[in-house]
Amino acid sequence: MATFIVSTGTWRHPTVTGQFHIYLKYRSTPMAGPGYYLPGVPFTMYFYRGYALHGTYWHSNFGTPMSHGCVNLRTPDAEWLYEFAPMGTLVNVHP
Repeated sequence: MATFIVSTGTWRHPTVTGQFHIYLKYRSTPMAGPGYYLPGVPFTMYFYRGYALHGTYWHSNFGTPMSHGCVNLRTPDAEWLYEFAPMGTLVNVHP
């Protein structure tokens, strides 16, 4: 198994907590929301509504809340997880 340092949501955009399952995977996909547009977000794995685990090319400040609710990983870590975790994999998100 592996361990990764991530960045989760800020207090304004918290990451949901609970138990979920990966329901959709993209090797690369655009993401957009109020005030941001990110083309080609790598190794995206949606686990609840618009919340996903994914690679991150726009910052390297892992270990600090930085996202709009998603779980940001270093791109190589996201790739490893993408290849390891099939659809339906349980995702535990805790505070």
